[in-house]
Amino acid sequence: MALFSRRPKKDSDPKGEVPVDAQADVDEVQQDVNAAVAAEQADVTDAEPVPHVPISVSTYGKPVPRPAPQPERLPKTPETAPAPSESRPGMPDNTLLSTVLQEVPEEVDNAAILAVMRQALQGTLYLRILGDARAQAAAGEPLRLAISIVNDKKFLLAYTGAAALQAGLGDQAQSTSILAQPSQRVLRNVIDAGYDGIVFDHAGPGRRIVLPTGLIQRSLDQADPEFTIKNLLAGPRTDETARAVVDALVARGAWIAAGPRADGQGMGVAEARSAEGGRYLQVFSHPLEVLTLRREDQPMPLTAAQLGAALKSESGLDGFLIDPAGPWIRIERAELDALITIADAAEAVDAAADTDDDKA
Repeated sequence: MALFSRRPKKDSDPKGEVPVDAQADVDEVQQDVNAAVAAEQADVTDAEPVPHVPISVSTYGKPVPRPAPQPERLPKTPETAPAPSESRPGMPDNTLLSTVLQEVPEEVDNAAILAVMRQALQGTLYLRILGDARAQAAAGEPLRLAISIVNDKKFLLAYTGAAALQAGLGDQAQSTSILAQPSQRVLRNVIDAGYDGIVFDHAGPGRRIVLPTGLIQRSLDQADPEFTIKNLLAGPRTDETARAVVDALVARGAWIAAGPRADGQGMGVAEARSAEGGRYLQVFSHPLEVLTLRREDQPMPLTAAQLGAALKSESGLDGFLIDPAGPWIRIERAELDALITIADAAEAVDAAADTDDDKA
């Protein structure tokens, strides 16, 4: 049985949703202008590919004869997420999202919107349901989800943990059920059910910001459906984490950041340098990871074969730095052999195709 039901965009049937925050403190729904600008920023990958980057990503094993840009140092942002916490037993907190919500400024800007959207792409979210959720589901009824209504627009309410839920319940705790869901499922429901967006932790600073449906749609369109790398980096690190990240790169590819070179000589690809002097290509799980750094770089999607080709063409690269805005992970070159193998296979296929063309 589906947990959520679809509804027409402007359906106001109270059986399927319950307004609990009709006077949300959102300034004209962030004036809609901020949201539109943020959505455009999230969609910058529709632009033409950046030409002439120092690391060859369009061909296999053919380095571009141009010196690499001066790499920046490894990031000062935390490498790992905060230790897992549960403000109520059995309810893990979405600490990364909660933290960025606490940092939302009084005057919401596009950087704050993108920061919240970025950290919403991982972890668990909690939905508030008026009444007995089990009974509603057993009866085949739509779950009575708590929503916020602002200027006739409907926003789904979601929470980062038990403490945020308790703050939003007030004296209605006895008549409320809680549903824990992976963040990707909650965000997908915002789109499928026709809401105008989502508000997180509405009893705290998070009430000052909404994520509009357009931005959510663009973000999901550009994301791994399971948020694999984001969830891996947000969770506890183990001996298997690096291997799992590489497996995700093999399966889905990733993004790099290309922008103007400091010397003015065309475009370059973002790198980082370790304290030991090692060179690491900056690789990103999502274009929002590039935008949140607030640089002039443009996100560029690469396939697994293209990532492997970058390693082949730049023998001086010591590996990848994944999601430098944090939480991040450094993957050494020796751990990336699977990508080079894919690049070799792609190169062989291209060579065979060229031979067939010559014969024709």
